[in-house]
Amino acid sequence: MPDGLAASPRLLMTTDAVGGVWRYSLDLTEGMGARPVLAVLGPSPSAAQRDEAAGLGLTLIDTGLPLDWTADDPAALNEATAALQDLAAERRVASVHLHAPALAGAWRWPMPVVAVAHSCVATWWEAVRGGPLPADLAWRTEATRTGLRTADAVVAPTRAHGDAVRRLYGDVPVTVVHNGTRQPLGLARAQAAPSVLTAGRLWDDGKNAAALDRVAPRLGVPVRAAGPIEGPHGARIDLPNLQHLGTLGPDGMGRAFAEATVFASLARYEPFGLSVLEAARAGLRLVLSDIPSFRELWDGVARFVPDGSDPVPALRAALADTGDGGATERAGHYGVAAMVEGTLAVHRRVGARV
Repeated sequence: MPDGLAASPRLLMTTDAVGGVWRYSLDLTEGMGARPVLAVLGPSPSAAQRDEAAGLGLTLIDTGLPLDWTADDPAALNEATAALQDLAAERRVASVHLHAPALAGAWRWPMPVVAVAHSCVATWWEAVRGGPLPADLAWRTEATRTGLRTADAVVAPTRAHGDAVRRLYGDVPVTVVHNGTRQPLGLARAQAAPSVLTAGRLWDDGKNAAALDRVAPRLGVPVRAAGPIEGPHGARIDLPNLQHLGTLGPDGMGRAFAEATVFASLARYEPFGLSVLEAARAGLRLVLSDIPSFRELWDGVARFVPDGSDPVPALRAALADTGDGGATERAGHYGVAAMVEGTLAVHRRVGARV
């Protein structure tokens, strides 16, 4: 536990239960030790997620408020910001840790606010679609631009994503604090038969799970996928060539990692990639799309697939290899302790008493 943190006032942290932000939030709060108030926006957490938060002694508040990417219009997003400000005042927190800059709104808060740019619709659109933003994303982009300037500090999980934020939103000061994760999930690794695993929000086009589905029949080994195939607002993907494991909790992911030999992510957009880090810590070999964030984190210890290239040669080489290529050692650089200390340093810099 960081020095002096046990006696510090509470922190209000926002999160969502849909993707990697949930894991990030729990790992960060557990590492902080002060047990911040965790406010969930968007879809409600599952019973398993509630149990996990309770096991960490967290105060979990299911706000029912929309996320920046699920709000129907600017008024709904403004109402979410106002409600969060009321919650922060009611709880008398020392500072606020927002998982999306758009939630900061246009008004000053009575306490310091740190906003984490985990992802946003504008950087997603640039990487996945390209071209002019549609109107429904344009107003969300402006909300993010406003929030980036309202927040007292902005954090990004990689230098690559921080660069993308500055390129699209202007010269915003961004502090890079790499994400971290706890010890390897679940079971000790077995002598697994060759197989490939992918994980994440499979319905999200940015994850590009369809590319892995297309080549799976050519690999001659099981190719498994963990994560939801349906998302908010009716998003859905069919992956007939992948063995879908469903949405797994920590124990289920531990088993999935223990039974695989290669982890693949052909994502077109991934500001960090927490599932890649978890796979590396579990000893899997990595085959990754050649995007800036993955290069920043995993250069020299993963096989990279350039955009438009056939991923099968890299996947076959990884399946035939032994060892982890150095990925497990590299994963040790991205731990919870460094993430906690980096995050607390940002809060302290803006005047929070933590």
